[in-house]
Amino acid sequence: MIRIETNEGIRTIRMDRPEKKNALTGAMYAAMAEALEGADKDDDVRVSLILGAPGAFTAGNDIADFLKVAETGQGLGTEVIRFLKAIAASQKPVLAAVDGLAIGVGATMLMHCDMVFASPRAVIRTPFLDLGLVPEAASTLLAPAIMGPQRAFELLCLGAPLDAEAAHRAGLVNHVVEEGVLEETALAAARTIAAKPPAALAIARRFLRGDRAAVLARIDEESAAFRARLGSDEARAAFAAFMARSKG
Repeated sequence: MIRIETNEGIRTIRMDRPEKKNALTGAMYAAMAEALEGADKDDDVRVSLILGAPGAFTAGNDIADFLKVAETGQGLGTEVIRFLKAIAASQKPVLAAVDGLAIGVGATMLMHCDMVFASPRAVIRTPFLDLGLVPEAASTLLAPAIMGPQRAFELLCLGAPLDAEAAHRAGLVNHVVEEGVLEETALAAARTIAAKPPAALAIARRFLRGDRAAVLARIDEESAAFRARLGSDEARAAFAAFMARSKG
């Protein structure tokens, strides 16, 4: 369900579960984390590129898989946290190409990417509060820095969807390109980055991204709040309503 290829210095990480709109399971999170961690250790990898399927970058967590983990008291789950920290602390540039749905973690992971390309049919949305939960992936720290506090509130708290052009205006997306050339456009940028002097690129990127300690700390803080919220009456009621709608 996660396909990984490395060519021309580019590690491609493709979420490939189109029949479920690329809803992510714990095993998928673990595979993506391993791919990013491995890229940092592999001198032949210069840049990582995260892709989805046509019409679905990712619909976010697989709810059935997520609820199984939540029942154990783990909160987000160790695989999710591992992935979030891997993308947050990646020592190599990370790009993403978004076509269609980018829900929940599909939205928040973009805040850790160095460049994001989106098709006109991209839809970026976070349903955390609607489920009685709180945002994750250090998005409460990164979104205000990228988008400004008002737009961040609209995305993370109001839960309003962003289309590709709105995400571009907000600074979350670098370029909007037609879906037919989306992946090739992102690959072309990845090839250009891969051809840069790696040591100079690493230094420049480190200055641009700043100290990641605060980002990693916020991931832990949000995770603790997320775990606590899972046991709340609000979350229980919201998930019960969600499952009832799904069955209906």
